[in-house]
Amino acid sequence: MATDQTRTVSGDAPDDPADLLPEESVLSLEEYLDMHAAVGHRTRYEILYRLVHSGEMSPKELEEPLDIDDSTLHYHLNKLVDVGLVEKRQRTERGQDGLYTYYRATVFGEVTLTDGVDELIRGERAFEEMYDSSTD
Repeated sequence: MATDQTRTVSGDAPDDPADLLPEESVLSLEEYLDMHAAVGHRTRYEILYRLVHSGEMSPKELEEPLDIDDSTLHYHLNKLVDVGLVEKRQRTERGQDGLYTYYRATVFGEVTLTDGVDELIRGERAFEEMYDSSTD
C-alpha cells in the first residue's frame, strides 16, 4: 500500500519503498519481491536463464541440462509460474495424441533475469576490469 509521504530517506528515495511503484502499478511490492526471491534459488535461476536465452522449452528439454529429476523440476517450474516469471502452455503436436506442456519466460521473467541477476554479474565484471592491477 503506497503512501503520500514527501520526506525521503536519502536523495530521491521515498520513506516507503512501495512509493516507488507507479500509482496504477500492475503488481504490488510484495509480488515484485516474490519474483526476486524465486529467482534467488539456483535451480530456478537456471531454469529462467535457459527459458530466456533459449526460448520455449518442454520439461524434458529442461531436465537433462539441469540434471534434476522430473518432480524436482516441476516443483521449481510451479514456483516460477506462481510468481509470474514463467508461463505454462499446453498444446497438441501435429500428428500426436494428447497435450504437450511447454514453458516460456514472461516479460517479468526476462526483465528480472536480464536487468537483475545478469546485470549484477555484468557489473562485477566491469568493476573487476576497472580495478584490475595486472593490466598496468
